[in-house]
Formats: sequence, structure tokens, C-alpha cells
Amino acid sequence: MLTAAEIDTPSVPIEDFDWTGLIQAGFIILTGLLLWTAARFLINRVVQRAQKGYALFSSSKLKWAQPVMRTLDKKRRAQRADTIGALLRSAVSLFIWTTVIIMVLKAVGIDVAPLIASVGIVGITLGFGARELIRDALAGFFITIEDQYGIGDVIEVGDTIGTVQSVGIRITRMVDDRGVIWYIRNGELAKVGNRSQGNYREPQEVPEEGPAAGNAASGNAAAVPAEAAPATAPAAPTASTKGKQL
Repeated sequence: MLTAAEIDTPSVPIEDFDWTGLIQAGFIILTGLLLWTAARFLINRVVQRAQKGYALFSSSKLKWAQPVMRTLDKKRRAQRADTIGALLRSAVSLFIWTTVIIMVLKAVGIDVAPLIASVGIVGITLGFGARELIRDALAGFFITIEDQYGIGDVIEVGDTIGTVQSVGIRITRMVDDRGVIWYIRNGELAKVGNRSQGNYREPQEVPEEGPAAGNAASGNAAAVPAEAAPATAPAAPTASTKGKQL
């Protein structure tokens, strides 16, 4: 059995240890945490203002965005703002913490080039496998940003007509007039009709025309004198009739 003295383990005195890398890593983590907190605070403030209906883009240079943030009802506006806020928080968090991890590894002396290459390969593989999910998420993002439809809108999707109950990043939920709940993937919505936008009018029933309609009208016209005949007053008696009675 080996003793501690027989084991040759190199040791580095504490006073000779290079603390620079650890200090840099700690500073990077602290900076990333501060940036992440500030970004989430800013996004939450923007979401709150959007939920209250305040104008977010008052600058003359950003007036192109004002139609997108037009006044909506409270529930619809709140869900729309929450969806955009969730997307922004996820994107900012992913960017900040990915950058922090790479910088920390470099600070402690780890070569990140092979790691980045491996992550890139894994990312490409996952992206290829989850392309449908990515397509649905991107479609949901643009549906929300462009306000194509929202909660309470009556929309047409193919042969289905219903009222929108919720608009998520991946799924749109709607209910038809029979009470059936429909879950539709946003990436599959190639064409959607919105009856709540514009001046939609219910189609008017056109009266039936043709020989059948003419025959029906003639029958109705002939039936009117027949029904009215019993109500006709009796004719006045003639002179011959009076003589017979005498």
C-alpha cells in the first residue's frame, strides 16, 4: 500500500498560483449577471407599457412600427405583449450566457475552438431535426408582430371557421361554432382569412330563378282567387227570380 510520501504529486504553492484567470472569470460572470438582469428589467418594462397600450415608438424615425402596435383590446394586447416579451427574454438570455461561458473558458486557459466546432455541429444537427419546430416558432413570431390575427378574431383556415382563443409561439387555438377546439401549427398557416378585420359582410341569399320559380309563382297567383272566392258577396236577385218567389 502506497503512503502519502511515496505518491509523487506535483503541488503548486498558493503564493505561486496564477489567480488572474479566476479573477477574470469572476468578473465576466458578474458582468454577465448584471447585463442579464438589466436586460430582463428593460424587457419587462417594455412589456408592461405594451400591455397598457402606451406608444412605444414615439420617435419620428420609428413611426413605421406604430401600425404594428395599434390599439387592441386588453386581453389580446396583454397576450401579444407577453409573447413578444418571452421571445426577447429567451433570445437575450441565450446570447448573454453563451458569450459568458465562452469568455470564462478562455479566461481559465481552456481552448474553446474545438468546443465551438462541436457545438456548431450539434447545433446544425438539432436545427435539421427541429426545423419544423423552428418554422412554427418563426411563423408565430411574425403572426404576433404583424398582428395578423389575435384573441377574439373570427378567422378562416381552409374549410374551418372559428374564433381565436389563443396565439402561441408554436400553436394557434381556435373554437368553431360547434364548440370544437382546433389546434393549428403556425408554420402550416399558408393562408388565413380574418373576418374581424376590414368590412366583412354575411353573404345574402339570392332568390331562386328559372322555370321552377316561375311555376311556383303561377301556382301561388292561381291559389289566391280560389281562396278568395268564398268570401265574395252573393249576387243581387234578378226580376225572374222575384217572380218565381211570388
